[in-house]
Amino acid sequence: MMDPRTSAQDLMRCDLCETAVVQMHCDTCLVNLCTACVGKHFSADLSKPHKIVDFQDRKSTPIYPGCKTHDKEQCEMYCNKCDIPVCLSCLTSNQHLGHELSKFLEVFNEKMEIIKQEHNELNDKIYPTYQDIASDLQNRMSQLEKEYGDLSTAITKHGEDWHREIDKLVKKLKAEVHEMKNTQLQTLQKHLDEINQKISDIKDEINKFETAIDCNDLSKLLSITSNVLLYRNLPHKIMSSLPKFTPGKIQGELCKLFGALSSSSLISDKHGYSMKTTQKSPETGSSPPVKQLLDKPETVTTIHTGYRDNLYNVVCLSDEEIWTSGYDSTTKLYSINQGSLVKSITTKSGKIPLDIAVKKSGDLVYTDYKDRTVNTVKNEKIEEVIRLQNWKPKGVCTTSSGDLLVIMVSDDDTQTKVVCYSGSTEKQSIQFDDKGKPLYSPRSLYNRYITENENLDICVSDDRAGAVVVVNQAGKLRFRYTGHTAALKNTPFYPRGITTDSQSHILTVDVNNYCVHIIDQDGQFLRYLDCGLSRPWGLCIDTNDNLFVAQLWNKHVKKIKYLQ
Repeated sequence: MMDPRTSAQDLMRCDLCETAVVQMHCDTCLVNLCTACVGKHFSADLSKPHKIVDFQDRKSTPIYPGCKTHDKEQCEMYCNKCDIPVCLSCLTSNQHLGHELSKFLEVFNEKMEIIKQEHNELNDKIYPTYQDIASDLQNRMSQLEKEYGDLSTAITKHGEDWHREIDKLVKKLKAEVHEMKNTQLQTLQKHLDEINQKISDIKDEINKFETAIDCNDLSKLLSITSNVLLYRNLPHKIMSSLPKFTPGKIQGELCKLFGALSSSSLISDKHGYSMKTTQKSPETGSSPPVKQLLDKPETVTTIHTGYRDNLYNVVCLSDEEIWTSGYDSTTKLYSINQGSLVKSITTKSGKIPLDIAVKKSGDLVYTDYKDRTVNTVKNEKIEEVIRLQNWKPKGVCTTSSGDLLVIMVSDDDTQTKVVCYSGSTEKQSIQFDDKGKPLYSPRSLYNRYITENENLDICVSDDRAGAVVVVNQAGKLRFRYTGHTAALKNTPFYPRGITTDSQSHILTVDVNNYCVHIIDQDGQFLRYLDCGLSRPWGLCIDTNDNLFVAQLWNKHVKKIKYLQ
């Protein structure tokens, strides 16, 4: 008998002669062949265009679906308007004249990419989350058993202080405890059974996607339906509360004095569970409290800045004051609650401050693109911190360690990079990925914005690329977010201002769609915020996770509450 540990090393044999070692493969019939049997396989069925490839290249040839209208013809194109595959004869028949067409292989690749992404989501997030939910339910059921046991023990102990005449009352109360416990456990068991069934269904879904990923049959691939949306909506969390036993003094009417049980309850909390993530934040002390997104964000207040021309930037000095800048040389500090101007600062060069930030000390930082400088304002005195050669600064932000991150472009506008400064000393330059390709696009018409996330990722809004580019602290690319398919105004994603909150959410303005995108720290889209925004541009977050949005044309800053 073959050892199962080494059986995988056995040579594969030809499907026809079953003796010779496999050397070739028919990608049309999915048959393994030796060299000698290739001709025999061809002659066995002359009606098919057999595609013979080396065995190691099997499944490299896509299997196009047959045309339902024209027999024996394969459909290598796809009509987007009619949503059907079409062959060459279909196209020459003028039935699809003027329709938008795609290569079927492109449709295949798009479908395969969606399946791979949903497979990864099921395998890496949803399935582990449901496993954690099942484990949580089992643990809480065990805890319920213990706590209800403790409750019964307390009642028994108090009952021992009484005599035989109250035995009946003791049994009655214990029976009520038993009934309450059974009711709650039955409810939780039913919930657990439902979760376990979903876990089983998710496993089946994963297996279905894995089979699809390994398959090159376009017809089968297109027939696959996805239930991932069903599993993204996590179940409500059932919350249990224990009854309390309140002992009474031994006097008066026994039934009232012995004690009574309060009612128990099970509460369904739809926000009780959160999706499991694979990215772990670095240890930076205690974790911030978890805050859920509000179902309906609300505008708290609107600040009228009084700028004559466009308003671009906003940054929080504190929870009571914000700095703003626009299309002139003045940066203005406003009181949030009163909406009044506190003071103004004019740039040293008299040019526009392209971006602004606030250091931990409370000092204002601004970039002067025309003057090639990064400056700080302390006690209303402007100090030049960085002067660039052959580069011009655009976006700027402060880091958790007190450094400055500056995104800059070369004089010839062909290169873009992010540089980390400690004071005026360059510590790190981030420009290329692992393959030597630029991380950021050149020739930006407007500003580039930058921020640091709670997990120390560096996030850049790249308007020309239509992407948010996120690298880790070492400068290694983590992901690019290129917008969400269901855009509010169905126009291309065009990011501007960018900021992050205590939950490591990344928020970025989408100028074309008049909204703010919220994504998680791994680049997964969470939600849009619109709140009636008028050409939003700059963003910032205060210490309470309130969002401030600078609006380009009406020159107003909106304060929006979007987290619970």
